[in-house]
Amino acid sequence: MLNRQVIITVIAVAAPSLACAPENSLERAFLGSGGSWIDLTHPLSPEAVFWPTAEQFQIEEVAFGETEAGYFYAAYNISMAEHGGTHLDAPIHFAQGRQTADAIPLDRLIGPAAVIDVADNVTADYLVTVADLEAWEARNGQIPDGAIVLFHTGWANRWPDPAQYLGTDLRGEAAVPELHFPGIAPAAAQWLLDNRAVDAVGIDTPSIDYGQSTEFETHRILYTANVPGFENVANLHQLPETGAFVVALPTKIQGGSGAPLRIVAYVAG
Repeated sequence: MLNRQVIITVIAVAAPSLACAPENSLERAFLGSGGSWIDLTHPLSPEAVFWPTAEQFQIEEVAFGETEAGYFYAAYNISMAEHGGTHLDAPIHFAQGRQTADAIPLDRLIGPAAVIDVADNVTADYLVTVADLEAWEARNGQIPDGAIVLFHTGWANRWPDPAQYLGTDLRGEAAVPELHFPGIAPAAAQWLLDNRAVDAVGIDTPSIDYGQSTEFETHRILYTANVPGFENVANLHQLPETGAFVVALPTKIQGGSGAPLRIVAYVAG
């Protein structure tokens, strides 16, 4: 059985930015002292919000109860689209020939968080701007290489009410023109690529592009550069602007354009 020091060494190889963190943050995290883990994942259930044209989460009971042999047994079948609930967008989702869900390197999924908080200014069609990124850097210094940039709009407070979260409770193609929620401006995505070396981006809305997007430019800009996205992220209000570390592990779907995601953050005490 692996001891904790071996586990720390293995994770340090996968995410060297954590190993270089001040005050032994990595060691404290995996020894269970000096901080806390924050779950950034909405639960999957029939109430979870999915894109209005996608298959929603379904769960079917196979067994639940005491067996003839006298022991308890529970099992379920589930079905769902790749892109719903808290999930990964693999770069191939909008960029032909780019990484699939199973091909994204672990070091793009584990790293320091830069939390861009725009919740005080957000509107239903808000676009995070270059000015928002520059204002964050004026307060905190340059976004570090290998960062996972998380955009906190406050939209997660509306989950799981589709009318509030998506802007409509319609389903199917009729819902798409009615979508209203914040996203990341294409210019901001391009600025990150041109000026910083980020490993991934995430947002607490249904999409890294805002609801009224028809060209999905932010998806195309980032995913062409093999920068994956995390959508429907939860609890970003619990993270500081700097100092948290993220572990975002998707289901390893071979060839997948996306996958359900369990994303957590460690915040040092």
